[in-house]
Amino acid sequence: MGPGVKFLVIGLGSMGKRRIRNLHALGHTDVAGVDPRADRRSEAATRFGVAVFADFAQATEQFRPDALIIATPPDLHLGYAWQGVERGLPCFIEASVVDAEGLLRLHERVQGTALLMAPSCTMRFFPGPQRIRALLEEGVIGRPLTFSYHTGQYLPDWHPWEPISDYYVSQRATGGCREIVPFELTWLNALFGEPQPLACVATRVGTLDADIDDLYQCLLRYPGNLLASLTVEVLSRPCATRQLRIVGSEGQIVFDADEHCVRHITTGHADWQRFGLGHGSVATGYINPDEPYVEELKLFIAAVTQGDPRLFPNTLLDDHRVLQLLSQLEALSAAGAQ
Repeated sequence: MGPGVKFLVIGLGSMGKRRIRNLHALGHTDVAGVDPRADRRSEAATRFGVAVFADFAQATEQFRPDALIIATPPDLHLGYAWQGVERGLPCFIEASVVDAEGLLRLHERVQGTALLMAPSCTMRFFPGPQRIRALLEEGVIGRPLTFSYHTGQYLPDWHPWEPISDYYVSQRATGGCREIVPFELTWLNALFGEPQPLACVATRVGTLDADIDDLYQCLLRYPGNLLASLTVEVLSRPCATRQLRIVGSEGQIVFDADEHCVRHITTGHADWQRFGLGHGSVATGYINPDEPYVEELKLFIAAVTQGDPRLFPNTLLDDHRVLQLLSQLEALSAAGAQ
């Protein structure tokens, strides 16, 4: 798939605009966007010089894309993915948080075909998780025994230009905190395997103007009797929180966003070894750099180009399992609240 391939970005909010930037960075300029909101269409057309449409059917008929980038609110992802299947178009799908069984049905529909449905797994492309994977594969801390991970960011800071009531993060099914739990589990499970959920408290402790749980505290047991605690919240201000500590039989690994590094120490060594993570290119109004998102799309494009879905590291079945885990955790929380 060369730079002349045509991409239709569905949804021109924050993530849709990021994906247009990503495609341009990769040399793909034949890009169009679709969004029912006139303000978003106008902004995308002005900022990126792309063709824009208000209606998906009209966009596919007139623009005739070769691939879809689905960047809508999560509850709309599968509907557009099925539209892609009907048209034989490969789809890149942003992180989903609803309809695990729908993901399974979509997986069963495309299984054994060359049509790629690529659910996002962006955290795998960030330098912190990549460095952690390398250190674990090197065995620098021996056998991992336990880890604790805390991640959070004040929900109104996600989109400072609009109130949370104006988009999906304020709805219970697609709430910001609920969305981040599978987002984080996707890369953690890729490192440590499929966990058994042991306990969970999903609750509201802050004062956000939304009927959502703003805190998830989860206890999980990974293969090899690795015990893990996971805290996800949408309360941390004025800066975001991301801190991971892995304790192993021969040392520790720490991933700390405040220090912007991954460091490790091994028994028999007095000092920590530190790896700076760099800051990357952060667009105005955004917090995370574009580079991991670019690398993710690069792999999607390579998988489509070579006709080999295995080149993309995440699958619909992987996402289905993560969403099943989310449901199990929430069931544990509900049982504990009775």
